[in-house]
Amino acid sequence: MDIVGKRRIYLSFSGALAAISIIFLLAQNLGLNFGGLNLGIDFISGTAVTYSFESTDDPGPDALRDALGTAGHDEAVVQSLGESRYFVRMTDLGSDGINAVNASLEDSFGSDFSMLDTTTVGRSVADDTIRNAFTAVLVAAVFVMLYIIYAFRSVPYSYRYAIAAVIALMHDVLLVFGLFSVLGILINAEVNAIFIVGILTVIGYSVNDTIVVFDRIRENVRLTPGRAFRSTVNLSIRETFTRSLATSVTTMTVILAMLLFGGSSLRDFLIVLLAGVVVGTYSSIFIAAQILVAWDSAGGLGQFVPRRFRRGSVEAA
Repeated sequence: MDIVGKRRIYLSFSGALAAISIIFLLAQNLGLNFGGLNLGIDFISGTAVTYSFESTDDPGPDALRDALGTAGHDEAVVQSLGESRYFVRMTDLGSDGINAVNASLEDSFGSDFSMLDTTTVGRSVADDTIRNAFTAVLVAAVFVMLYIIYAFRSVPYSYRYAIAAVIALMHDVLLVFGLFSVLGILINAEVNAIFIVGILTVIGYSVNDTIVVFDRIRENVRLTPGRAFRSTVNLSIRETFTRSLATSVTTMTVILAMLLFGGSSLRDFLIVLLAGVVVGTYSSIFIAAQILVAWDSAGGLGQFVPRRFRRGSVEAA
């Protein structure tokens, strides 16, 4: 099984997925009518309310949206949670605004509804959340690099392992963001504070899976230093493939069970975890390890540099 020999295919496939993700994430900035992230109130500020109606008087999302428009909130986002419950997100209503909205809903539907939960986030808090989220991801990436450089200090070019792991990590995060841009259109998936927790969990899983492969490469380099590096990487991938796949499948089974039976409140968080396990397993084998081989094959730039510019071409000439 020559996995390394097909690295151009894997890297091209991942590059295409990354490009599609970037297009969806930046679509609205480019003037397109799709894409972007469906940001929750943790990031854009506002008020979120969960309403519950009597099952016999369930108005449906369209009627509820129209009633909120009558109350002066045409921007309101209404999401059905099932069992006659609805999640509504609006601009910041302040301390008295929610009472005015409820009064308007009573005029439209009577009093057969109740508020199960209400959350208000101000602009300054939302700004802090955005800043802290970016800081958390950046700090995680930096510490991952420092740890791998230290842990792999006994092998040549340990910094390559660190950079390859961080590239794979950013690849995973970008693909998850791209997926949520699509899911925001399809199922109104929301990016909120719990989403960032999921992203940090994905980072941890991705790095763990990558280090498993890298550690086997390190051991094989020590055992047979004279073997070609690409052969060592290919052998190491084969030796860890079953373990990585078994770990991922068992993890995905648990997440799928929770996704199917755990209720809607954890849906978006579990989707982040599920997507992270899939792309993290893929990237550790087909991205991070392949970057090492590509880098080694031409003194640092691998297959990304035209042959006439690669190291040794002058001497060969």
